[in-house]
Amino acid sequence: MQIAILGNADSITRQDNSLLIKTAQAEARVWVYSPTIIRICVTKNGKEPDESFAVIEKPLDNFNWQKLTDTVEVTTSALKLVIDLHPLRFSFFTADGKPLSEDDPRFGINWQAERVVNYRKLYPDEKFLGLGEKAGDLNRRGCNYVNWNTDAALHTITSDPLYKTFPFFIGLHSGLSYGLFFDNTHKSYFDFGASTDEQMSWFGADGGDMNYYFFGAQGLRNILEDYTWLTGRMEMPPLWSLGYQQCRWSYMNAQEVLDVARKFREKDIPADVMYCDIDYMDGYKIFTWNKETFPDPKGMIDELKSMDFRLVTIVDPGIKIDQDYKQYKEGVDHGYFATYPNGELYVGSVWPGRCHFPDFFNEEVREWWGASFDALADPGVEGFWNDMNEPAAWGQNIPWMVKFGERFMPQVRNVYGMQMARATYNGTKHILKGKRPFILTRAAYAGTQRYSALWTGDNAATDEHMLFGQRLVNSLGLAGMPMTGVDIGGFMGNPTPELMVRWNSLGPYVPMFRNHAALGMSMREPWQWGEAYEQIIKKDIEQRYKLLPYIYSGFYQSTQTGLPLSRTLAIDYTDDENIYDSGFQNQFLFGDSILVAPVVSTAETAEVYLPGGEWYRLSSDEKFVGNQTIDVPSPLTELPVFVKAGGIVPMQNIIQSTNEPGDGILQIHIWNGDQANSFIYYEDDGVTYDYQQGVYYKRSITFNPQKKEVTFSPVEGIYISRYSKLRLIWHGFAKMPDVEVKQSNDLLTINY
Repeated sequence: MQIAILGNADSITRQDNSLLIKTAQAEARVWVYSPTIIRICVTKNGKEPDESFAVIEKPLDNFNWQKLTDTVEVTTSALKLVIDLHPLRFSFFTADGKPLSEDDPRFGINWQAERVVNYRKLYPDEKFLGLGEKAGDLNRRGCNYVNWNTDAALHTITSDPLYKTFPFFIGLHSGLSYGLFFDNTHKSYFDFGASTDEQMSWFGADGGDMNYYFFGAQGLRNILEDYTWLTGRMEMPPLWSLGYQQCRWSYMNAQEVLDVARKFREKDIPADVMYCDIDYMDGYKIFTWNKETFPDPKGMIDELKSMDFRLVTIVDPGIKIDQDYKQYKEGVDHGYFATYPNGELYVGSVWPGRCHFPDFFNEEVREWWGASFDALADPGVEGFWNDMNEPAAWGQNIPWMVKFGERFMPQVRNVYGMQMARATYNGTKHILKGKRPFILTRAAYAGTQRYSALWTGDNAATDEHMLFGQRLVNSLGLAGMPMTGVDIGGFMGNPTPELMVRWNSLGPYVPMFRNHAALGMSMREPWQWGEAYEQIIKKDIEQRYKLLPYIYSGFYQSTQTGLPLSRTLAIDYTDDENIYDSGFQNQFLFGDSILVAPVVSTAETAEVYLPGGEWYRLSSDEKFVGNQTIDVPSPLTELPVFVKAGGIVPMQNIIQSTNEPGDGILQIHIWNGDQANSFIYYEDDGVTYDYQQGVYYKRSITFNPQKKEVTFSPVEGIYISRYSKLRLIWHGFAKMPDVEVKQSNDLLTINY
């Protein structure tokens, strides 16, 4: 197999809003999207349509460039792209000339048949973060990965690939940072110096163009903000989806669903969500109900709602071949399913048996799919769980010649789940008439945050998977996905009571707190573990509900900046080498102020690394100086959780569900420190889209130790807060009594 090299530039012209460079083998285009974002697209045949499932922004019309003797320079206020012409190579620098990322001068971009690869210089101290749902350490240096969305049942903590594709990574070296998003949906590859004698990193794909966006902002927060500006940000989630969620494959009938919900209320264990897995359906046919075991869906859901529960139901893409099945007949009649090249409908077997698969790349098909959700939404379902959408079929190997419209399987597999989530979101949003749907997906591609939450798939009931799952959540946050979760307790296998308790204690600090287990595994409800453990689990679920004001405000931050709620320490402490240590890389920040240290179920003490600054243990207010490793007690009753000095954490008293009005008191917890700090508090009705028309409540809370005061800015928005009183609770202050004041929309200053 011959290698086709990019060669020398023959011509350089300005064409519309891009710079066009042609060689004998290919053509390259350069666009500027912002001062910190530049796009490069190199194509060998020029026939690929210029489309993106991820990118929602447009390039600038004008940018600065000049041709020099052997180079072309594209400059912005933040970046300088140097294009060597003989041969054609692309190198990125800061505006003042510091190298960020450069093509390998020998190989640059080349092709082996249709496979396109970009080889890049590897810097001696370079670290790599990202790619979303990937195994391995926080620092990806020395590792290689494949993106090919896979039904990864029984995966281990080293398996690759998994369920999702996020071809976006962040590079760090020489005190600098950059990001790179390879927007190519074909099977793709990333090698971060795994076997190149420390000379190169490389990435590429089996087909398509060498199409990437380079991010030159300095600092991980700024890169994330740029990346999520480009690919979109999440909308505010339904408030109820942030409560505790109880799931199982499967609760086998309506009575069992209701009995479990009722027991939560009898035991005063807070919860908001019940799930129905595949067994609620008639023969596993999507958009149907089993008339024997779920004879009255509306009656069941009405009763759940009377107990302040919402219901989430699973939907898979496979449409059962059944002449009496509405969706099958409609799909066949209108040509909505994937085919072989000769026009025959592709058949793959999944839960219902022999199935066809919708072409979610066709807008008409997406609208048809979305409208079909009335069978679930009409009885009252408000949450929709997209599973098996890699797409999965028994045997795991859908032929590459299967077509979705004009696209073949190799081009679209990595984005199929995202397009299913898109169709589900748009359809249910329309059907629910102003209420926010909750969408959950297993397979995803960059940009899925616009439509759906996601979870990390079929994990196992082991301590290793508990720690691995948290790393995945943190890494997905670096890929623009703030609303993520894991199957608490492990999907496969039976956790020990100690593991169940320990894993549940992480739940309050995971963006989506869902308990789930596979068919045949032990029951996982909080009361299944004996009275003593039940009380610990209850206490931790209550902690989740206390933190909801902080959590909801954190998701508002995600909608504005792309910053995730669960975030690797690398975001705020990038240059601290200790956070990349394998012993500490599972630690994470939850929002701006809380640090969580996961601990295995068999340990009762933990070694915790605290970054720079001062920290308080949340449970005791014991104070610690940062930049050190500490040994702390970690019994099952108390996960190591710390709050940064100066931290501001809004909380509330315990409620049993997000539907409860509560006691009307918003607690503002403040931990003493030397540095001023502020927090954006946000509130809306939690259910509708009215917040997009200004029906929200937002104000800045500022702690100023120099002036010894806490200020609340005037309220922005027209929503009336559900809290009538503010109670300031002080931590680390000498004999400071709580202060309670009446809620006011005006500027409020409290001195201490």
